[in-house]
Amino acid sequence: MEDISVITAVHHPLRRRIYDYLLLYGTSQVTALSRALDSQVGSISHHLRMLERAGVVERAPDPTGDKRTSWWAVARRGLSWSTDDYAYSPADALLAREAQRQGIRLQFERLQRWHRSRNDPAYAEYDGYSTDSTAWASPEELQDLGARLVETMREWQESIDLEDGTKRTPVFFFAHVFPTVP
Repeated sequence: MEDISVITAVHHPLRRRIYDYLLLYGTSQVTALSRALDSQVGSISHHLRMLERAGVVERAPDPTGDKRTSWWAVARRGLSWSTDDYAYSPADALLAREAQRQGIRLQFERLQRWHRSRNDPAYAEYDGYSTDSTAWASPEELQDLGARLVETMREWQESIDLEDGTKRTPVFFFAHVFPTVP
């Protein structure tokens, strides 16, 4: 189970963008993050320290050897959690529900942005994908499905050779699995 401080750290909108940027582009300098995310260097530095305290990012050696610059890298990839993990503590449960709301908001904002930009020539060759299904499952089977989805995503990510010269663009994948009624 993730510590609630990790969940709340990552689900701040700018910290999530920093985390996603580092996941995609790897070790980066604070000023590069600031330019890429259109945010002030001081703000980026503050949020990096918050993510560092949560163990999500870490300081990285400066590849140029210049000790005056600050470089950062992802310390861990991916987070999987449920608000139910925090039911034992009313305070943590409240924080988890708010983090969940922030996460869902981010997911739908990205989906809506994709739909608005579908005609952008940069995405002409890309076709977004959607799927959904309804099935029967016990709580254990639902947990198993979640674990399988995470493992499938990791295997897929690791199978991509980023050095093969193929032109790529960042893609976003999200899934929710939950009990429902028809």
